[in-house]
Amino acid sequence: MGAVQSYLTVNSWKAYYNEADQRLNLRLARDMARELEPSVRDSLDLKAVEHAIHYIMILNPKIEIYLLDDQGKILAFFAEPDKKVKSTHVALTPVNAFLSEGDQRLIVGDDPRNPGVKKPFSAAPLHIGPDTDGYLYVIIGSEQYDKALSSTRENYVYQTVVKSLVITVVLTAIIGLVLFGLLTGRLRSMSSVLSRFEKGDYRARLEDNHKDEIARVAQTFNRMAETIEANIEELKKTDTLRRELIANVSHDLRSPLASIRGYLETLQIKKDQLSEEEKQNYLNIILESSHSLEKLVSELFELSKLDANQIVPQMEPFLLKDLVYEVKMKLQPRAEKAEVNIEINIPDSLPQVYADVALIERVLTNLLENAIRYSPRGSTVTIDTDFDGEGLRVRVKDTGPGIEAGKLPYIFDRFYRVEGSRSGKTGGTGLGLAIAKKIMEVHKSALLVASEKGKGSTFSFRLNTFKTA
Repeated sequence: MGAVQSYLTVNSWKAYYNEADQRLNLRLARDMARELEPSVRDSLDLKAVEHAIHYIMILNPKIEIYLLDDQGKILAFFAEPDKKVKSTHVALTPVNAFLSEGDQRLIVGDDPRNPGVKKPFSAAPLHIGPDTDGYLYVIIGSEQYDKALSSTRENYVYQTVVKSLVITVVLTAIIGLVLFGLLTGRLRSMSSVLSRFEKGDYRARLEDNHKDEIARVAQTFNRMAETIEANIEELKKTDTLRRELIANVSHDLRSPLASIRGYLETLQIKKDQLSEEEKQNYLNIILESSHSLEKLVSELFELSKLDANQIVPQMEPFLLKDLVYEVKMKLQPRAEKAEVNIEINIPDSLPQVYADVALIERVLTNLLENAIRYSPRGSTVTIDTDFDGEGLRVRVKDTGPGIEAGKLPYIFDRFYRVEGSRSGKTGGTGLGLAIAKKIMEVHKSALLVASEKGKGSTFSFRLNTFKTA
């Protein structure tokens, strides 16, 4: 910055000084031409004009005077003694521009003593002899003037540049230190929060209200921290569920296994003392316990596959009413044994639904089994639907004891039983509703429940209808 400023300062100073010099001497050539024209009107007599020019140069030693013809050829020059002109012509384009613009911007022209060097000048038309229309061309800044100027300019310019450079470096250093302090302060704050997060404070967040790259890093960290915290909470919840699952599975497996083992030991020890009827009764109990055990293991296996997304629904169109009647026929013996009536209110005009037949059958079976299990004798379980133009809403209603409001959020949890008994008094495993919920999630739907204590429960889900191409 200091070097650039020094360069710009020197060049600006030169341009400013040259323009001011040219403006100051704007009419110099015109005034001189008025004085010299009588002496050169008839012929170019150098001796006749030398005296007048010599007087002018004594008064103004910083100029060099040239007489040019209409092609820019140098006819005569008047300058410091013993100095030679190295060019024979002067370009007239700057001269014409100078004469046409008058009071104008800086215009520089050729310096005949130094080819390639441009200097400010003053010019005016001049009749030289009877046949030549030439120019009076005055260089403002002779070699003698340049020498005098360079001897003083270097000292002043050098001091100015050095001072400017020092000031620039000092100010830049101060600004840099301030900015660096602000930057490192924010980084230290970030480092402190990151250290807290590393030590287990997963709620630590970065607070940065700026709109720069560091703020974007802070925002990215906050989003990452929120994701990590959510994952940790999910892992904790999963671990809790895993512990509960192990405890529940252990309990529910232990009960039928203990029953089977106890009756087998009884048969083995007292086989000669038991009647055939008692033996048959024990064998029936063992068989029922083994069926319960088989059902539990099967449902656990099914739920684990649903959790791992290993079950992909095989979507196909089918009539829901037909499937509901099949499920009713399958569960009719159980309903008759429980003295519960199953009523189906599904119109014949409904369109086909698009879903996995086997999985939806499993959902309906679980919901109906649940409704039959909790419905009092002589009550009715109703299955009905309504069509909203896009899909079918299926409802399974019972007139059972209902579910308390505080227990509703937990009924889809694994091994949760509303009656709170782990003995399976009603014959359920506590996995049916969890499986049904997972199956509906696979179908991009939800299993909902509405219940009121003493007024029964209604479970519902929605299925998309089949649309032909």
